[in-house]
Amino acid sequence: MAIVKMNKINIIGLNNKKPFLIKDLMDLGVVEISSLDEKLTDPEWIDYVKKDGNEIEVLNYDVQISKISEVLESLDKYNTEKKPLFSSKKTVTTNEFSEKILDTRRIKANVSEILELNKVLNTLSSEKNKIEGVISSLMPWAGYNIPLEVSETRYTRIFTGTIPSIMDLEKLKGHLEEKTDSFYFQVIGSDKDQYYISTICLAKEKEDIHEILKQYGFNNVSFKEFEGTAAENIAKYEKQLEEISERRNKTEESIRSATIYEEEIQLYYDHLVIERDKNSILSNLLITDTSFYIEGWTPEPTKEKVEEVLNKYQCWFEISQPEEDEEYPILLQNNSMVEPLEAVTELYSLPSSSNIDPTSSMWFFFILFFGMMFGDVGYGLMLVVSTSILLKKYHIEGTFGKMLKTLFYAGVSTMFWGLMFGSWFGDGIAAAANVFLKADLVIKPLWLNPMDDPMVVLIVSFALGLIHLLVGLAINGYMLIRDGKILDAVFDVGFWYLFIIGPVLLLLGGNFAETGKYLTIIGMVGLVLTQGREKKGIISKLISGILSLYGITGYLSDVLSYSRLLALGLATGVVSSVLSIIGSMGGSTFLGMILFTVVFVFGHSFNFAINALGSFVHSARLQYVEFFGKFYEGGGEPFNPLMKKTKYTKIIKEEN
Repeated sequence: MAIVKMNKINIIGLNNKKPFLIKDLMDLGVVEISSLDEKLTDPEWIDYVKKDGNEIEVLNYDVQISKISEVLESLDKYNTEKKPLFSSKKTVTTNEFSEKILDTRRIKANVSEILELNKVLNTLSSEKNKIEGVISSLMPWAGYNIPLEVSETRYTRIFTGTIPSIMDLEKLKGHLEEKTDSFYFQVIGSDKDQYYISTICLAKEKEDIHEILKQYGFNNVSFKEFEGTAAENIAKYEKQLEEISERRNKTEESIRSATIYEEEIQLYYDHLVIERDKNSILSNLLITDTSFYIEGWTPEPTKEKVEEVLNKYQCWFEISQPEEDEEYPILLQNNSMVEPLEAVTELYSLPSSSNIDPTSSMWFFFILFFGMMFGDVGYGLMLVVSTSILLKKYHIEGTFGKMLKTLFYAGVSTMFWGLMFGSWFGDGIAAAANVFLKADLVIKPLWLNPMDDPMVVLIVSFALGLIHLLVGLAINGYMLIRDGKILDAVFDVGFWYLFIIGPVLLLLGGNFAETGKYLTIIGMVGLVLTQGREKKGIISKLISGILSLYGITGYLSDVLSYSRLLALGLATGVVSSVLSIIGSMGGSTFLGMILFTVVFVFGHSFNFAINALGSFVHSARLQYVEFFGKFYEGGGEPFNPLMKKTKYTKIIKEEN
């Protein structure tokens, strides 16, 4: 339950030392600089300060970053080196980073060259598309032997165009023959939509012929921009396409040869991002002619480091605790085992500053529930091995890295429950032994088989769910006591504890029944007398108290939600068993072994993917809805310190 304590920080310094201070604060990476826009409308401030920053300079950096991003995309596209499945940042020291970007003139020249090559590629692509469009329009006329520029002679008129394919050409010819016998009609080509036709007639009869053609949906096609036959033009344009292809290949080869500069351009990209961020953050500062003013937040554990930097530049500063009920940015801090589950918390929402970090309290339940729903040794082993390889080989960080570590722990839990349930790819291992070795292998569960004793698993699921809910209530009670609301903790948590646990003890019977009866009565009476305490009048208080007892149905509904622990566990096991039955249909023959292998590999891969996703989603749902609903208040804003946010490199300080 660790939300790092934040301190508010106010800084005043001299403008000539501002760039150096910003750089050192960025290197430190533990100070979030807040926006001060509201002070620009405050009468007490507006006459003395103005907003810092240069938007044009920030915009220029953004333009450069955009161009280099285009270059890097191009280099990545044409880089023939084998790429890893997951990219990781290259680690460099501060001095190495500075040294590698010293020669910015050469880097800029390489960037400009690649941008020009990209322009050439874009131009060639446009030309290619245009020519291909022309060829496509000429292809239906490839059999037309008259030069395309010829549409008439001294005595004749040529009509070239299209007629819808639904028209009867024989009827059209008959209609033309009725009008004149001095014409030539030719179908050049056709497709599913239209006929491509040419009609030659006497110039003096062109109006009559055109009128007849129009009656059949004739649409004139003009070839004014072409010279020679369609076939000749197609050949000419195809030759141009070959030339474009050669030029494109040469240009692409030039880009491919420039991939040797990719790493230094990546470094330059990160350098520009850092400089852009430095200049961008200035807009959160207020300045006078000689000084600047900063407000922000810094974690309590880093207070001394920040003070050291501020004293170095002779700044006036004040570091204080936030005021009561003041919201501050959220930074979570947990041990190495719990930390990965922060990704699950962040998927929902960070806690508010008045709340607590739920990660450590939900860690056990999330992992437990995931494993119980997925419950299979084979699937758990697949999760453990795959996540271990990814984490070790690619050094994945951030939210994705946390998620992989979460799945690693979930895989361990899955293996545990698989042993308890006796599930090894369902009964796939036993089936494989029967098919390949003709041996009757029986793997007994350490506890029970859910498909044989579903009611036992269901009762255990409800019991775990009840414990989960009671832990959530207990956290709510802790928060009330922490805030000095001890009576509220007794009334809103203590009495509910009694009213929930009492009926459970009654159901258990025996020696528990008598205790359960008294706990139920005390809890019920306590709720009736206290849950309407905010109402006015005794009658209103009692009515509200009595109505509050209806809340027990909500707890019952929440407990029933944990039946999904059984449902998803059975889904995994049933599908696995069906796969074993299908795979074993071929017996112990050679073809039967092939059938079993194919069904085993593809079937279990599909079952693994679907049920791993389902187990994660439903385990998270039990946390978000049932557990968080008892105490958690989200809406916190993440701590966003001024720091070097690079994309390709991880910059570290040199060791002393």
